[in-house]
Amino acid sequence: MENPEIVIKLTPDEALVLSDWLERVQMTDLSCLVDDATVWAPLHRIAGILDKSLPGIFAADYAERLEAARSRLRPALDDSAGDDKGADA
Repeated sequence: MENPEIVIKLTPDEALVLSDWLERVQMTDLSCLVDDATVWAPLHRIAGILDKSLPGIFAADYAERLEAARSRLRPALDDSAGDDKGADA
């Protein structure tokens, strides 16, 4: 039996950071980044769902919230990148 929808779960921080990135991507010439026009519809749909799910994107302190979310997500990325840097030294 096939499921009619795919469900993706994100933490609030992941959702906020992804929403911001998608917004910036949509403000660029998508054809330079996405070479398959059929991908645009799902990207716009994801962005719309995130916008509706994240009331904080309209808050006065949005920039601070976004940076805080990035900071909380960054350590996991920095740990793996730090291992590569140490190998070169």
